[in-house]
Amino acid sequence: MDSQGRGRADNMDPADQWVRNPNTGEYELRLNPSSPQSAVPRPRRGNPSAPGGQGGTRTAPGPRVPAPDTLPGPRRRRGEPPEPPPGRRRGRTKPKTGKAKKILLWTGGSMAFILIAVTGAGYLYLQHLENNVTTTDVGSAGKQGFSKDEAFNLLIIGTDKRTGKGNTGYGDAGSVGHADTNILLHVSKDRTNATALSIPRDLIVDIPDCPTKQPDGTTKVIPGTKNVRFNTSLGQDGRDPGCTMRTVKEVTGIAPDHFMMADFNAVKTLTTAVGGVDVCVGKPINDKESHLKLPKGVSKIEGEQALAFVRTRHSFGNAGDLDRIKVQQQFLGALARKMTSSDTLTDPGKLLDLAEAATKALTVDTGIGKVSTLKDMALELKKVPPKNIAFTTVPVRDNPAEKVVHATVVPLQPQAQQLFQTINADVSLTTVKQQQKKESAAVAARLKGSRSAASDVRVDIYNGGAPAGSAQQTLSWLQNEEGVLKSSQRGNASAPLDKTTLEYAPDQADQARKLADLMGLPASALKPGKSETNDQGLPAIVLTLGKDFKGAGVPLTAPTKAPTDVQKATADKQVCST
Repeated sequence: MDSQGRGRADNMDPADQWVRNPNTGEYELRLNPSSPQSAVPRPRRGNPSAPGGQGGTRTAPGPRVPAPDTLPGPRRRRGEPPEPPPGRRRGRTKPKTGKAKKILLWTGGSMAFILIAVTGAGYLYLQHLENNVTTTDVGSAGKQGFSKDEAFNLLIIGTDKRTGKGNTGYGDAGSVGHADTNILLHVSKDRTNATALSIPRDLIVDIPDCPTKQPDGTTKVIPGTKNVRFNTSLGQDGRDPGCTMRTVKEVTGIAPDHFMMADFNAVKTLTTAVGGVDVCVGKPINDKESHLKLPKGVSKIEGEQALAFVRTRHSFGNAGDLDRIKVQQQFLGALARKMTSSDTLTDPGKLLDLAEAATKALTVDTGIGKVSTLKDMALELKKVPPKNIAFTTVPVRDNPAEKVVHATVVPLQPQAQQLFQTINADVSLTTVKQQQKKESAAVAARLKGSRSAASDVRVDIYNGGAPAGSAQQTLSWLQNEEGVLKSSQRGNASAPLDKTTLEYAPDQADQARKLADLMGLPASALKPGKSETNDQGLPAIVLTLGKDFKGAGVPLTAPTKAPTDVQKATADKQVCST
């Protein structure tokens, strides 16, 4: 049966399978028990003495189905004489197809691993689906609940642990389950946009101390480690996903609110549930390591082939993890498009398959461990247009500590810090109307007055509490990147400062405004006062880097627009991997 035919067995319109529960005000999926359906557990026939009477249904433990008089029954086959169950009225009101389709859209699902169709099984299977979900208590690393009114950060973790049928040939033998794939998904407060930030597994980081909940209810603190791969934030020394969440905050300054973790089975079961996803490659692929074989162009993949696609790295780009990240982003975009397509959203069978696959594939924190909460999160994400879901990666460079073989990477500054600030400030990497208004307001609020040319700015730089070496780094950045050649580094300030300041004489206001623009200093940082005499005997403004200083070229003000040099792709467009 083709995709449009699923759910239409026995001449039944899928729209008629969604009916309104007057007790809750929500629409629920009711299936004809005689129709062929997916492998998701279905209601089974009762007996005359069982609750519900002849032809009634029994479900997994959970709320009872409302009385027959309140819910219309399924449409009978054409030509069959009406045989309503005892107590059920013959007549019924047919839901409007347009409204029913809207319900399907709302409950459909949107972005990979958010797994979205948890309401597909709806009222009848809530308890069953809830039993599928595995939860982990991450304590203070995450939030205890989910808010529909705030921006949220979801850490999506793909582990390389060989769990599940048919997965013994994948991953590292005996792996404890490291954080192999990591995506920090930020969803904006106004739901106009989202940013999916990939964090390379080979990124060198400092992992902080991590309190973990033990099976006996006690808490064990796992000591942190310095200068190690990001992927060891999970599994190593007994670290749980909360340790990975804490590491993300340590590296980016962005605090994840919740996490979702999936193993190899998630890719296989989700792609199978939606009937495969379309991916594109710019050349024929025959990878001996992953056993992926694809012709040039667009192919539909699912199951084992989909898993091979996201695990392949030797056939793409420079055969490294960074190029594999691009392939995984392409795959996630393709899965998001398929999960939100009409082919999926108007097919109750697929929605149920997706609900079952999603809840079985996931481990989540206890803050979102209920299916109803996962549904709420899914529906919030569903509001984001695919064209405004941007995929990007932490800007990195080769680890300078490795002289021969470059196996790891470190953040590329100031680009990485600028990107982290952009996400933390809830600024989209795509253009949306609200953002344009915000930028216009920011321009209007800028320091008023004329500016000197960068080449005319004379400044002495002091370190007043910033990390060691910050004054020299700022000097190099100003001279090499911004053309402020009349600048000097004067060592440590006489006293530490909490906030960065820029002091200037009245006749140097133009220079101060120009330097504030270049460095992204807030108006509060500018201090009219006195200048000092520089090494050339000329008056110079005084820049003192305080404890709030974040790096050369990193603005201290919250950004109002995204950096122009960020490499990104959006979920609405198909990209061919090469």
